[in-house]
Amino acid sequence: MNSYKVLLAKHNRLETERLILRPVSLKDTADMYEYASDEDTTYYVFDRHPSPPDTEEAIVNYFIERPLGKYGIELKQSGKMIGTIELRRKTEDSRAIIGYTLNKNYHGKGYMTEAGAAILKLGFDILGLDCIAAMYDERNAASGKVLKRLGMQKEGVLRHVHKWKQGEYFNDVYYSILKSEYKRNTPE
Repeated sequence: MNSYKVLLAKHNRLETERLILRPVSLKDTADMYEYASDEDTTYYVFDRHPSPPDTEEAIVNYFIERPLGKYGIELKQSGKMIGTIELRRKTEDSRAIIGYTLNKNYHGKGYMTEAGAAILKLGFDILGLDCIAAMYDERNAASGKVLKRLGMQKEGVLRHVHKWKQGEYFNDVYYSILKSEYKRNTPE
């Protein structure tokens, strides 16, 4: 039986109807900088990138140095990378967490739900996970809507988890879905 890491390496490219999920490379600098330099897009996720060289550093240090489970979200029709999504194994058991960012110019088109469904399929059908979770800053209601569309259930709110920008606290909303729930809600 293949290990978790080997399976992720073998499935480093996923396709959906409109998207290709694939490794991020330095060729994606301009597309990533487009949204990573935008405070509206990055506010709840990471610090804004002030310049393209900062985006290059982020790509190398985060996506290239440890690429397993991390995907650029590319539109099939145009080849443009519009965001990223990842599946991080939480522990040595069968749990993982999804994280994602999407260029605000592509919100409201179902792209993140489509990418998330591909990641759930990978996690449950290929990797054999039992539970996949996600957290989002409660002020980012759009992210919560994505998780609901993916069939995830709200488990709770972690209050004043961290101090964020300008020293303000934020609350994380925690969602998850079990393999049994995923199987029940996914047509064969």
